[in-house]
Amino acid sequence: TTGIAPNANLFDVRVLDASGAGTLSDALEGINWVMYHAREYNIRVMNLSLAAASTDSWDMDPLCNAVRAASSMGITVVVAAGNFGVNAAGKESYGTISSPGHEPSVITVGSVNLKGTVARSDDVVNNFSSRGPTRGATVDSKGVRQVDNLLKPDLVAPGNRIVASLAEDTSGAGGAWNVLATKYPDLSKVGGAGQSQDKALMMLSGTSVAAPVVAGAVAMMLEANHGLTPPMVKAILQYSAQPLPNANIAQQGAGLLNVDGAVRLAQALRND
Repeated sequence: TTGIAPNANLFDVRVLDASGAGTLSDALEGINWVMYHAREYNIRVMNLSLAAASTDSWDMDPLCNAVRAASSMGITVVVAAGNFGVNAAGKESYGTISSPGHEPSVITVGSVNLKGTVARSDDVVNNFSSRGPTRGATVDSKGVRQVDNLLKPDLVAPGNRIVASLAEDTSGAGGAWNVLATKYPDLSKVGGAGQSQDKALMMLSGTSVAAPVVAGAVAMMLEANHGLTPPMVKAILQYSAQPLPNANIAQQGAGLLNVDGAVRLAQALRND
């Protein structure tokens, strides 16, 4: 349960409330905080485990503009694709990538179920994982809606029943657990976990937990080769990804994250 990059330094910029809701302005302020402090704290990777509905094209969407600015200054931005892969009727739904996941410069991550096995032959894209292509659009001079139709997600990563730290308010509320763990206690039933204060674990599923897996992999890549730029990181991740045989490109992008392959390829490149 130590995660992908256990020795990485983390800066937790909170922009959502305890129930996962928030405002666009807070999200933009959080991104701006990261950009402002990036050089001071050597922040090289930004993970956005949030998704907003948007009908705007990527070049007009305010969240996309913000993360594109972060990417242009050398911060690799990893974004959750969204959890809208199934519609209200229970049918698979394409064109459901959320904002800012429809921004071309970021790494948009979908979710995979590993089926509890080491082998990759039985891995499948989660039904909830948002599918491409992107559906943001602009209206041209003739009043016709021009849809972006970008191929997203860029790749997929483990995002089903992922075990990680259970956030609790030790100082303010005497160790009170977070809202999700309190409302759904089954999430905290992790085999072998003692669940003592400040050491509790919980399970979560979603593209919001798949994206940090990729963010951790990016941290390892940058440790192996500090000269990588955000476009190079994205290219390496997609080149080394392993396509799942039973998923199409709108479901899985380039395929399933291959941490070992990505780090080895990063090591093989010049760092200047």
